[in-house]
Amino acid sequence: MKIPLKYTLRNFKSRRLTTAITIVGIAMVVFVFAAVLMMAHGIQKTLTATGSPDNVIVARKSANGEISSILLRNDYNTLLTLPHIAKSSEGKPLISGETVVIINLNKRSGGLSNVCVRGVAHDAFTLRPQVNMVEGRVFNPGAREIIVGSSIAKNFIGGSVGNKVTFGGDTWIIVGRFDGGGSGFDSEMWGDNDQLQDAFNRQGGYSTVTFKLDQSDAFGAFKAAFDREPRLQQFEPKPEQQFFGEQSENMALFIHVLGIFITVVFSFGATIGAMITMYAAVANRTVEVGTLRALGFPRRSILTAFLSESLIIALLGGIVGLALASVLQFFSISALNFSSFSELEFGFALSPSIAGWSLFFSLMMGLLGGFLPAVRAARLNIVNALRSA
Repeated sequence: MKIPLKYTLRNFKSRRLTTAITIVGIAMVVFVFAAVLMMAHGIQKTLTATGSPDNVIVARKSANGEISSILLRNDYNTLLTLPHIAKSSEGKPLISGETVVIINLNKRSGGLSNVCVRGVAHDAFTLRPQVNMVEGRVFNPGAREIIVGSSIAKNFIGGSVGNKVTFGGDTWIIVGRFDGGGSGFDSEMWGDNDQLQDAFNRQGGYSTVTFKLDQSDAFGAFKAAFDREPRLQQFEPKPEQQFFGEQSENMALFIHVLGIFITVVFSFGATIGAMITMYAAVANRTVEVGTLRALGFPRRSILTAFLSESLIIALLGGIVGLALASVLQFFSISALNFSSFSELEFGFALSPSIAGWSLFFSLMMGLLGGFLPAVRAARLNIVNALRSA
């Protein structure tokens, strides 16, 4: 014999306050848990969006990021001889040797922070179709002019079009603002590569080289030709999305570890709250349990009924917490990326896997909090339970 589910649902009405408090407690823990996962996923999503699926980036093997990589002009010229590099309608390779440096700017929220300045070739805009000008114009080659991503204009003092920024021993004029389509480029400044190299005395080479494949599935063939070239053995080509995705790993791991540690600590309180609620339910319904046992309901049915009640409470808390966390998708935050050592703006990103793990986490709290009370209810002596009436 099984106890009907409506019996479990009916009991919520008799203790609305304690049930509501338990639901709120679990919801808050799930909110923090989901927010942490959404933050880490947001970083990965932003940096992955920085790359294009048919672009390849070449950097030094020992480099941890673009700022620690260097590729000399002779190496660049050798790279041009390899096959599978796409060409423009004019027959020129779609390739951009780029110089990446870090400067300091004042944030509107207070304090200094690092900003990535990228020297690019004209083909950089063809290679990155997600980058679109939204205000002003593109910098003129040979001029000390820069354009800024939307995040820079929003978060940094003097980052608007028309302002002047001093770095590299010279003054640069901001002539335009671009939108990077939610990618890491939104947190960068772009300028003419030759001018940036001259300002920082780096005429000898580039930080990285990015180019477009002539076919989206040609990376394997290009990699084979690249590996056969002895002059390029100290460099490594990677799909651009993979390269920038790897730049998010350290920061995402740090957020995961710290956030989950905090969440686990908070979850103890929510689990204890669920346990107290269920113990109170058992104490208030001792006679009911005795009556059910006298009517022939087995112990496992009593156990299942009380455990189901705890799981339903936890599930409701998980849904509420997840719903609150989903609102975070409308917000973005800016933090220092550990790999690039520069400011990166990213949003909270919710995915089906995050939603699933959040609800599973809430059910685990319900299971741990409701198991012992359910066992207690199932083990009640029939005679003693009815005598307590």
